[in-house]
Amino acid sequence: MTNRISIGRRDALGLGLATGAASLAPRRLRAQEKEVKIAMLVPLSGPWARQGILEQMGARMAIDDVNNAGGIKALGGARLRLIEYDTGDSAEKAKDAAQRMIAQEPDLVGGFGCWLSTFTLAATEVTERAQLPWLTLSYSDLITGRGYKYIFQSSPTADSQAEELLPNVVELAEKATGKRPTKVAFIGDNSAAPVSFMKAIREHVLANTKLTSVADEVYTPPLADSTTMVQRIRAGRPDFVVFQSTNVPDDKLLVDKFAEMGLSGAKLPKVGGGGHWCVPELLKVAGAENLEGVLVGLANWPGKAVEDVSKRFVERTKEPWFGHDSVFAYAHVMILKEAVERAGAAERQKVAAGIRQLDMKNEGPALFFPDGTLKYDEKGRRVGAKLCIVQWQSGRPVPVHPESIAASKVSWPKVS
Repeated sequence: MTNRISIGRRDALGLGLATGAASLAPRRLRAQEKEVKIAMLVPLSGPWARQGILEQMGARMAIDDVNNAGGIKALGGARLRLIEYDTGDSAEKAKDAAQRMIAQEPDLVGGFGCWLSTFTLAATEVTERAQLPWLTLSYSDLITGRGYKYIFQSSPTADSQAEELLPNVVELAEKATGKRPTKVAFIGDNSAAPVSFMKAIREHVLANTKLTSVADEVYTPPLADSTTMVQRIRAGRPDFVVFQSTNVPDDKLLVDKFAEMGLSGAKLPKVGGGGHWCVPELLKVAGAENLEGVLVGLANWPGKAVEDVSKRFVERTKEPWFGHDSVFAYAHVMILKEAVERAGAAERQKVAAGIRQLDMKNEGPALFFPDGTLKYDEKGRRVGAKLCIVQWQSGRPVPVHPESIAASKVSWPKVS
């Protein structure tokens, strides 16, 4: 069962639930009210919980930063309050949590989540009916392909990432070794984002990139045993392998099995996809040796423009770095804050209009994206959203693409 947690001053946990029948209609902020509520709906239990916890850390820090800086100035310094809900471990639980969220918190002006695209697709059916503006880092093209008016996707879509990942990886490999890869293998699960990603890969990206697929393995998460799939990949003798897993336990099982079968990073280059491939938890369970050299394509990574926030995050949380999931949550809180300021009202439709009107470059929340752009198109997709690539080097993920965030050159094994 999913739980609701209200976050107030000093991240105190409030446990009271709303009582009585709750209207779905948004309420205008009354003069005597001193807070503006936004929601976070992410996995805080189950196999995707680590990603939700990292989002939670980024969001709570952003809430404190807003309130310590004087709150919502357009509303007389009203404090921003984060209302947290847990999606649990399935799309059904995510949708149920969204329904409870809407019923129990009629004063919400916006929110963000749900990390896994399958959860986001389910939950946004509920938020859209409630006309609650919703920001997401989830990748699936379907999220903003349904004609919804209140969903805003800050990541490059899975289709867009598929268009960019293989050409960029091939180019990085060729620059590092002077040799162009020609064969690739794939292994991933059948949740929404990988399905969207692989659709584009199979239909045209492989042909456009002049790559041959020697294996294409699909499983239902969580992964129990990858032995047979990895054996088939090894038999295909690819130049590199692309992982489309979606959670840390599966990531660990995969890199462990490849290493066990003699396919370490020194023998077979590997490319993961998504922020879970860059969490400290993966380092703890998989080990630096098995992760060394793994490239990761993902939707965002903090650059030099937000080094001060990165440092404060590490000091505050004791996490070793400020990564994909936390930076998105921090940015989404700041985007909602900016929209409320522009709307001048804690009212859902006005806040949604405020998000649609955003057009920022290298300022405010725009600084948290590598391209420095904050603008959403008519579908709700962030304009200019591009793929980022980081690589595990000496026990930590280091950005290697694009140039705006790159801190190192890519390492690629020179295998014959």
